[in-house]
Amino acid sequence: MRLDALYVNGRFTTLDPERPVATRLGVFAGRVAGLDEELDGLTAGRVVDLGGKPAVPGFNDAHHHLSMRGQRLRELDLRVASLDELYALVRERAAGLPGDAWVRGSGYDQNKLGAHPDRAALDRAAGGRPVWLQHNSGHMGVASTAAFTLMGFPDLEVPEVPGGSVGRDADGRPDGLLTEQAQDLAHRILRPAGLEEFVSGIALASRTAAAEGLTSFTEPGIGLGLAGNGPLDMAGYQEARRRGLLLQRAVLMPGSPNLHPVGDSFGLDLGMGPGLGDDRLRLGPVKVFSDGSLIGRTAAMCCDYAGEPGNRGFLQEEAQALRAFILRAHEAGWQVAAHAIGDHAVDVVLDAYAEAQSTWPRADARHRIEHCAVTSPEQVARVAALGVIPVPQGRFVSEIGDGMLAALGPERSRWCYRQRSFLEAGIVLPGSSDCPVVEGAPLLGIHDLVNQRTSGGRPFNPEEALTAEQALRAYTTGSAYAVFDEGVKGTLARGKLADFAVLSDDLLAVPPGAIKDITVVATVVGGDLVHDLLDR
Repeated sequence: MRLDALYVNGRFTTLDPERPVATRLGVFAGRVAGLDEELDGLTAGRVVDLGGKPAVPGFNDAHHHLSMRGQRLRELDLRVASLDELYALVRERAAGLPGDAWVRGSGYDQNKLGAHPDRAALDRAAGGRPVWLQHNSGHMGVASTAAFTLMGFPDLEVPEVPGGSVGRDADGRPDGLLTEQAQDLAHRILRPAGLEEFVSGIALASRTAAAEGLTSFTEPGIGLGLAGNGPLDMAGYQEARRRGLLLQRAVLMPGSPNLHPVGDSFGLDLGMGPGLGDDRLRLGPVKVFSDGSLIGRTAAMCCDYAGEPGNRGFLQEEAQALRAFILRAHEAGWQVAAHAIGDHAVDVVLDAYAEAQSTWPRADARHRIEHCAVTSPEQVARVAALGVIPVPQGRFVSEIGDGMLAALGPERSRWCYRQRSFLEAGIVLPGSSDCPVVEGAPLLGIHDLVNQRTSGGRPFNPEEALTAEQALRAYTTGSAYAVFDEGVKGTLARGKLADFAVLSDDLLAVPPGAIKDITVVATVVGGDLVHDLLDR
């Protein structure tokens, strides 16, 4: 037998209990053909010497907006420390644009700036041009006066929007801020990006992710809806794959507005449902939003936000409508992935999942709660009992942890972004980033899962810290399980997909504080190098 590729002189951590370590890995038809002595006497078309470097199963991000990441990489990066810096960036970008061109940016955090940007200040900075600046969470943004005019409100008589809010100044006029479903006022004129623009954004983000060791991801929300781009998103992904621009394996979640009655069922046109596709690109769960953002203080909470009496956030739609959608999707065979951050939203979603299973029992449905950010001990136990998969984000701890602590206060922060509690309850824990809300590099996410410290230097939830191995398993076996892929991904064993990352150092051996300093030397998908910095 002649293999397609043979990777030698490596230090593989396989996460397979039958063979936890190896030095050689063979590839045939994109799969692991064997390890170490199983390869004796075999030749290969390519032999790659890893130079003694450590390697781990390919990183798999269970919640990564790759297409949105690609679009944001083209926009102004607003991750700055002051409003003055933000307005200066807007001014500089506007100076190089035609008078009617849009100034677009993303990534600002009002917790770090002291306040949201202001419509009048954006008017001055952009010289009257239309401006749309999106919050790092993606759950709100700020528009200039010219942008409101293009939305159809030249007199600034902007109505309230169900499931969202329109920020107002002391005179009741819009201050520029649009939250949650109110963002659709801007989205309906800015989306969708053209197919070529969408495809090139996928390519840009995919190359960046490959350099971070990412071999698989689940995109939470394509098509119509808050997290999507437009009705041709699936076609854009297919085109990116056809051209060889999509370097990772992708599972795509259609947003809930894309599902509708189809004959006697409920789903996408032609009856398309989860599982359609192959191991490189396929449809996965349906994504539905129940609430908003924790740092934006729109997530639906059981108690008031710290320092904001009366503000408990809100649901994006009535609880009964959310329940009806989840029941119908479950009945039609869909895995449901519900965005729920606040503890009130988590209760609403869990109630619907419990009713769905009681009404139409289905073995191993694996419904998910994306983020599952604030959960009481009772809710953790209920998640476990229902077989629900929580999908929290470790990287939130450092990048936006200070804002989350401020929103919740010291007592309730102990329930925020649990990891160890989920594992101790017997729950399978995936690893994810929610990129581009925060940086997408899996090693940074693993670092934060282990170290639990904010960018301001404050301990976040030390009792929820994971070991490095637990964090690695989350980003490999856990994320595979979250989309029913544990049979083909997550470990390096004969017959499984030949996806792995070669690292500059052993993340299971370095001091916990040094995990963030490890770099990715090579990324292999299906036995092929998609990122290569090896010395040979």
